[in-house]
Amino acid sequence: MHVHVLSSVKLILMKQTIGVDFALKVLNWDADTIVRLQLWDIAGQERFGNMTRVYYKEAVGCFIVFDVTRASTFDAVTKWKSDLDSKVQLPDGSPVPCVLLANKCDQAKEGLVNNTSQMDEFCREKGFVAWFETSAKENVNIDESARYLVNKILQNSQALQADEDEDRDRINLDQREGLGMSDKKSGCC
Repeated sequence: MHVHVLSSVKLILMKQTIGVDFALKVLNWDADTIVRLQLWDIAGQERFGNMTRVYYKEAVGCFIVFDVTRASTFDAVTKWKSDLDSKVQLPDGSPVPCVLLANKCDQAKEGLVNNTSQMDEFCREKGFVAWFETSAKENVNIDESARYLVNKILQNSQALQADEDEDRDRINLDQREGLGMSDKKSGCC
């Protein structure tokens, strides 16, 4: 199984991104399944903002990451979420599931991340499916947040498949004639 996940900032690699970078994260999902996450790390710099539609194409999930030691990075979270929602949707038109990651939790925190209930409310208001405090350096909540996002992606995929199966079982009444059927009642007279 391959799952394409979009990451808006560096999740695994530690160098600064210029343009876009790619990484692969492998999750041993269960005894029979390996999930390969394709992470597209797009630069947070404003000058690369006009390229996001290209990077978002075919994404089925997203991480938006900010640095808890610099409150100013949190200010950009809403911009990135709005940009994502305006440029990519699931086949049913709903937004792709997006998890907010509060990175560098192993260091002193600034701002909103110090208040869990306010962070929960922020995520509800902005349409994030969840948020996690993470540390890429110390490997804190990296696998947990990835598993959470993959769960959401799989739920969406299963729901979409169920809708497609249901649609296949329906006969479009406007197309009955193409199936050799008609509204007209035939009679002997």
